[in-house]
Amino acid sequence: MATRCSWSRPLSLTCGCLLLLVLGGPGVFQSHAVEVEVKDSSNTTCIYAKWMMSFLIKYETNSSEYKNVTLEPSTNVTHKGSTCGNKTHDPLLAIQFGAGHSWSLNFTKTNETYRGNIITFTYNTSDVAFKDAKKKEVITIVANDTLHPVRLNTVYRCHHLDSVEVANVSQFFWNVTLQAFVQNGTVSKNDSICDADKPTVSTTVMPTIANFTSLPSTTASSPSPTTTSKPAEKPFIGNYSLKNGGKTCLLATIGLQLNASQEKPALININPKTTAATGSCGNTSATLQLNDSNRRFIDFTFALKNTSGNVPKFYLREVNVTLISFVNGSEPLNAGNNNLSLWDTFLGSSYMCQKEQSVVVTEDLQIHTFDLRIQPFRVEDDRYSKAQECPLDDDTILIPIIVGAALAGLIIIIVIAYIIGRRKTYAGYQTL
Repeated sequence: MATRCSWSRPLSLTCGCLLLLVLGGPGVFQSHAVEVEVKDSSNTTCIYAKWMMSFLIKYETNSSEYKNVTLEPSTNVTHKGSTCGNKTHDPLLAIQFGAGHSWSLNFTKTNETYRGNIITFTYNTSDVAFKDAKKKEVITIVANDTLHPVRLNTVYRCHHLDSVEVANVSQFFWNVTLQAFVQNGTVSKNDSICDADKPTVSTTVMPTIANFTSLPSTTASSPSPTTTSKPAEKPFIGNYSLKNGGKTCLLATIGLQLNASQEKPALININPKTTAATGSCGNTSATLQLNDSNRRFIDFTFALKNTSGNVPKFYLREVNVTLISFVNGSEPLNAGNNNLSLWDTFLGSSYMCQKEQSVVVTEDLQIHTFDLRIQPFRVEDDRYSKAQECPLDDDTILIPIIVGAALAGLIIIIVIAYIIGRRKTYAGYQTL
């Protein structure tokens, strides 16, 4: 029978496991560290694990839109099914949490090494986290573990983040301490450090898949995104599209730069070459989801509205952003704003703005856009419709300003010339 963990005094059971949850550090994800010690019938430890994890799940809503939700183990965790294994069954590390969610990993070994084999994750869309899910069901996904073989009688340690993505689920793991096939019931003092944690001779910490700028800290307690300097180069422009029934239903051309200041101010350029586009198209709403190398997730949701003349327009209604370890050692960041009213354009047209714009997601996160063109509805022949330009690009506004300035300058010149002429006229008379 599954045993519920105790915060004040962890439980140690025969043929069971020792499980302890420890609150993680502050951050947008209130992640918990999970500590599990699996023991056999003789009360001898066979598996020891302590790690942090979270799940990013994409699901369909009642309105046929797609949203992302984040799950992480909470204090309500059990460990039913964890076992040391036998001749016919592999050792298994298993936990259950929330409203019907579970995760497990089995292990295999050779004469010299051990490794994780199959990850099984089950989530329940009846959970309140999926309150607007179109389908209320239990979904199970299976994935191969990415752990490389580790020498027996050695503890695997990795503080850096690792991820596994299958179907609509991205699993994230960090601060991992693990030993399977523990010998003589004693956790080894020998460590096997993952490659990401090993020091390198290179002095740069910039990722190769995206332009990244780490900004100096200021004396302010909460750095404002608008006060930070910008990278030397603006982001590359990406072209993205969605299809529905083989027909293009959404087009987007955009350069994206994220300005994040959760812990350490940073500017991140999204790289189109490593970014995949998914999403959904509907009659009244559309969502564009961008995934940059399983590290940066940006969702744009568009909707329709009627103007005073009952003429329909589309606009940007919602933005959701998830950043996984956007600065080395930082907590993941998950932020959204569902109360936007930007980029409004008449339905059947495209919206275009070549100048830089900013979308405020939260106080700690802004999205800068460059060379933007978007059409989330009524795309014909895989091409943009006539564009409606943003005020920043509309040069016609400058014409009356220039004419007015020229006229004002001309009037000033005439007045000055008149004053100078009057002075010369008075200077020509002599007093008798």
